[in-house]
Amino acid sequence: MFGKSRNKSSPLQGGNEKFETLIGPQAIVQGNLRLKESVRIDGIVIGDIEAEPDHDVTVVIGAQGQVQGNITANFVVVAGHVIGNIVARERVELPSQCRVEGDIRYTSIAIEHGATILGLLLHRDNVQTDLIADMTQKKIETHKK
Repeated sequence: MFGKSRNKSSPLQGGNEKFETLIGPQAIVQGNLRLKESVRIDGIVIGDIEAEPDHDVTVVIGAQGQVQGNITANFVVVAGHVIGNIVARERVELPSQCRVEGDIRYTSIAIEHGATILGLLLHRDNVQTDLIADMTQKKIETHKK
């Protein structure tokens, strides 16, 4: 997916996703993105990324990509750096070089050795997990004020 062949023991599935939207390595986008189609980010996005629930959307953050905001989509692959929470309705993939500073809510997850996660991993099938995550987020927001 990112130009490297995966070894057979890798938990990552990758895919042949077709990206209608590409944010190049020299681009800086400030503002929220609302998606109906998949996107690959190799530049910088400052704002939230949200896929509409009734669309099968993949968000890929390339190795040089950075997102400063929350991401909500069906399938999320982070090879770069995310500062914010991730909600994946289906699957999250975290290759070895990625860095996520925020909580990750997932249905299915694959993490390669070497990936950096500074936050909670919360399985989405548990309603109590969502309540705990919401309470944690409120505490964080209270401390920021």
